[in-house]
Amino acid sequence: MATQNPFESAASGSARERLLDAAEALIYAGGIHATGVDAIVKQSGTARKSFYTHFESKDALVAAALERRDERWMNWFIAGTLQHGKTARKHLLGMFDVLRQWFASEDFHGCAFMNAAGEIASAEDPIRIVARQHKERLLAFVRTRFDEYAAESGMDARRAARLSRQWLILLDGAIAVALVSGEADAALDARAAAEALLDTESASESDPLAGQSASRSQGKTPTKRPASRRTAT
Repeated sequence: MATQNPFESAASGSARERLLDAAEALIYAGGIHATGVDAIVKQSGTARKSFYTHFESKDALVAAALERRDERWMNWFIAGTLQHGKTARKHLLGMFDVLRQWFASEDFHGCAFMNAAGEIASAEDPIRIVARQHKERLLAFVRTRFDEYAAESGMDARRAARLSRQWLILLDGAIAVALVSGEADAALDARAAAEALLDTESASESDPLAGQSASRSQGKTPTKRPASRRTAT
């Protein structure tokens, strides 16, 4: 079953929805600071009065547009992920296949939330807060899959939590590389790294002494060679 792409907006109706549609499209393509209220109003096909009726400022409109995008993007990503097999491992690796589908689209301009956060200096700005909440929601979903993976594999909860955070970095790293390079296969490179991470953790779980032995070996002080008995010439 096909899922809605994150950049495809729901059908618009009210002036408020049209303003949100226009703001999201223009800001995602060109950035917050480069997009003025006049451009948003023009693309929305509404009157400027409608803008002030529904939003107290451009920042309020941007935050609302990002909140709506967050909901749509997460629904798309979760649905796509759960279509990849029936095990948590397949779901985790399938996340990168879902991302590749997105990267290959003509309308891909990176992560709207990282883009927005990069333009806003204050961590307490409503736009930055929405961006942060989006990443928290994404991490929470990844954690549900790792909790399931832990149940399947016998991994302990602390490892699952640590791997969830590392997984988020791989996901966001793939998005950033795909944006800069224009290569959709950045998702496949991240997938290969993710699979290696899972395999390494699985091997460590099955033979925990191996990791301890390697650590002791790396931290062991080299044995000093005995002083030479040869006399200097």
